[in-house]
Amino acid sequence: MCIRRNSEIHSMAYNEYLADRVRDALRKTPNVEEKKMFGGLAFMVNDKMCVTICNDRMMFRVDPELHEELLQSRPCKTAIMAGREYKGYLHVESIDLEDGENFEYWVSLALDFNERAKSSKG
Repeated sequence: MCIRRNSEIHSMAYNEYLADRVRDALRKTPNVEEKKMFGGLAFMVNDKMCVTICNDRMMFRVDPELHEELLQSRPCKTAIMAGREYKGYLHVESIDLEDGENFEYWVSLALDFNERAKSSKG
């Protein structure tokens, strides 16, 4: 999402510290591309959305089969876009990612599912 002000377009902010952490976590992963989307920054792996950052939260694309279990066992929320809930897409607040192990856990889950996920490219 972009905000138009005085004929200029300004992207909504994303946490640059989180972006640097993701870059570091994905540095050995092939086929990573950064794209500005959803009002933040998305990290695409193999042309598939893997992790996004918007403001001070991250969205991880994970195995939809794990969705409910993760909601019960981890501090996260189902991603809602355009009023629709997306199973397999979970938001995690930056405060819940401060611990290095927790951050790595979520990134690993997203990378693991990325291998099986379908690309939205035709």
